[in-house]
Amino acid sequence: MKHILIVEDDAQNNQMLREYLEEHDYVCSQAFSGSEAKLLFSIQEFDLILLDLMLPGIPGEELVSLFSEKTPVIVLSAKSGLDSKVEALSSGADDYLCKPFQLPELLVRIQVQLRRKEKAVQSGCLEDNVYRHKEWILNPDTQELTAAGAHISLTKHEFLILELLIRNPKRVFSKQTIYEYAWGEEYLAEDKTLNVHISNIRSKLKDSGTDSYIQTVWGMGFKLS
Repeated sequence: MKHILIVEDDAQNNQMLREYLEEHDYVCSQAFSGSEAKLLFSIQEFDLILLDLMLPGIPGEELVSLFSEKTPVIVLSAKSGLDSKVEALSSGADDYLCKPFQLPELLVRIQVQLRRKEKAVQSGCLEDNVYRHKEWILNPDTQELTAAGAHISLTKHEFLILELLIRNPKRVFSKQTIYEYAWGEEYLAEDKTLNVHISNIRSKLKDSGTDSYIQTVWGMGFKLS
């Protein structure tokens, strides 16, 4: 049974979501603030997170990139403006549903994300714990990449960049999310470090003919082709 974390400060709405999803055979945990959600996320594993944005404690906007590194995130928000949607999706959210919404539509969106996650796991990770995408094989133990049969040496940061992308091959990651994952520190918009590392990775991949696997999504960030 899939385990879903519901992050919603309105107790009535939170309980309504829980009861509906449990009727459809999901296991649900509940958080009523951003701080509580962050704590639960640190001690439990979830298959998907439903995340409101306007939360007491830590705002939902600050949690999207953290949660989406490991778990599909569907944002449920009364913020219907384009800017809010773009910001959430650029930070790593997998879907965005505006309130009020119909529960059957939410259920279908949950099912879609869980199917995508299962396919990514099945196609992205081999039995010996290496990740594969097309002609790439990424080895977490040696932090090395094999591209079209060619051995590619990676720096620590280059490896972490590719690890994030290859574990989520269909997702567009913002520069902020990639930087904070690979460096573990706050991203500054004017910092060109990430662009330099992406360029270096592409240069290393050029001879293998796989440098085009890393796509630039203008105005948003990067993804795998």
